Amino acid sequence: MSLEERTYSLLLVSASDAFNEATEKLLTTGKYLPFITVKSISEAKRYVTQHTVDLIVINSPLPDDAGVLFSVDCCKKTQAVVLMLAKSDAIQYIVADVSEYGVFLLQKPVARSAMQTALLWMASTRERLRITENKKLSLEERMNEIKITNRAKYLLISVKGLSEPEAHHFVEKYAMDKCISKKSAAEEIIKLYS
Repeated sequence: MSLEERTYSLLLVSASDAFNEATEKLLTTGKYLPFITVKSISEAKRYVTQHTVDLIVINSPLPDDAGVLFSVDCCKKTQAVVLMLAKSDAIQYIVADVSEYGVFLLQKPVARSAMQTALLWMASTRERLRITENKKLSLEERMNEIKITNRAKYLLISVKGLSEPEAHHFVEKYAMDKCISKKSAAEEIIKLYS
């Protein structure tokens, strides 16, 4: 599925009504759904703890905080891609704190075309994170399968007196004979010999 076909949830953290209206006009394609606007970092924190968000745009500063720690926390603890907008005098201080965590920075005022490009970069980065997330899940599933298979082999070694290669062959043959996965075979063997 291409980037044009995907939709991304977007959280806009901004206290500026003018900026919020301009951003909302920019996001009329239906590509960013749901599109939620909050006006403080504390509201943003509450929202992020209760919802999964793909993209976060922070128009710094906000009434309760600049948003630096929030942006870093979001990059460290969630799969969200974060863009922080700040004035030129603030960017030089912010860049050192956020860049190593993958927070994107743009200097205000932001041209419409620059914002569109930034949103495209964010979507692209979110897709990259999604691929990594899927690989991680499949790796965890594979490790779980290995753990269960090893437990079944250990039971076969201790109960039936088989060697490790014989136990391994037994699990594979059991799976083939029953037309089930190796993991299911190992689970059945564990039930049978426990």
